[in-house]
Amino acid sequence: MNTRNYLKTFTLSALILFAAISFSYSQAAKISGPRQEKLLNNLKLLIWTEPAAEKVTVKLRIHSGAAFDLQNKEGTMALLADNLFPNEAAKEFFREDLGGSLDVMSNYDYIQINATGKPDQVLVILETLANAVTKPLIDKETTAKVRAARIEKVKELEKNPSHVADQAVAKRLFGSFPYGRSADGTIESLAKIDFADLLLAKQRFLTADNATLAVSGNVKSDFVFKVVRQLFGGWEKSDKKIPSTFAQPDAPAMNSFLMPTENENVSELRFAFRGLARNDKDFAASEVLTRILHNRLQAKEGNKAMVYQTSHLLPSFVVLKFSDWNVGMVRAEGNNVALPVDFFETVGNLLKAEIKTDEFEKAKSEIVTERSKINAADLWLDLDTFKLVSVKDEIQKPSNVTIADVQKVIERWKKESVVAALVVSKSK
Repeated sequence: MNTRNYLKTFTLSALILFAAISFSYSQAAKISGPRQEKLLNNLKLLIWTEPAAEKVTVKLRIHSGAAFDLQNKEGTMALLADNLFPNEAAKEFFREDLGGSLDVMSNYDYIQINATGKPDQVLVILETLANAVTKPLIDKETTAKVRAARIEKVKELEKNPSHVADQAVAKRLFGSFPYGRSADGTIESLAKIDFADLLLAKQRFLTADNATLAVSGNVKSDFVFKVVRQLFGGWEKSDKKIPSTFAQPDAPAMNSFLMPTENENVSELRFAFRGLARNDKDFAASEVLTRILHNRLQAKEGNKAMVYQTSHLLPSFVVLKFSDWNVGMVRAEGNNVALPVDFFETVGNLLKAEIKTDEFEKAKSEIVTERSKINAADLWLDLDTFKLVSVKDEIQKPSNVTIADVQKVIERWKKESVVAALVVSKSK
């Protein structure tokens, strides 16, 4: 080996070693974890001290979401989330005065407040969040305001053929089970929600013992703990826990899947079947399998096709999504549409193909990389929301997945019924 080749080989090896060390260090930091405390009202507190951080980040998660919406009042938990900061003033305050940001998100599993700001503003940030959850303003006027704003958002969503197809396939798969209903609510369901419904949701779910507070940045942990005790110590806890149990969903609907639309040049196709819960022991293998199917589908259909698995506390679903599927060539004739001969074998054919080592390794590498980039605080919050074993376990699981593990998931998925939904333009 000449000197030049030796140096190239040495440099490449050094880079790989450095990357491995860096990856291991970042993973170890996540695993080592934060300072953990629990207040007398059972609010869980996580604190990371990061001297190099330019901003402080505060995340407050309520471990209940739209899965708890009452039937025909879908959108209740989303409205409760909207009600925490019902106007833009708070967000402007965070941007302009605190040098940060503020947003509230909600889904089937949780409500989460995400706030950032300058490190010397951590007291103000915590005080603002404490006021929002311990003394939320829930009255007729505020409820009407946030409800009207959400209805306008939903109106726009319901005009979107892609959203319509997503909701249709979920409804066919789960029926009235929570995941078959819209987490955002519908125009009809939102109109039925009043301030009394939000008060009930607050009393049941917006409680200290159903929440975890995560603080990270250039902060002193003793100071943060003291402030949190003072500001959040009076937050009431629930009289009783609301269990995350629901009646099993009905069998998937096998009736007509066609949804004709007057809109021109629309063809949104979805296939779906029931997947795994976030805390299922095979979930990591299912993530790798989902990525294999996704890569296969994109290689065949291009970037307008994708495969994804939703991640929830209870078993959710896997979706094959085709946007602009044969657009212009497929049109609804009344309640009928001409389909390819193997149309209903689409999912079966994807699952039937033998898994090759190279596509397995590629998919696994992508999942491992993505998992390593997840914010440490979010990983720790997920432990409580999804009842996971540990952060260390979650980080290591994708790396330990084998082809045999993936094959096991394939056999599970082959037993599931597949439903379809097609939103397509009518023939003129």
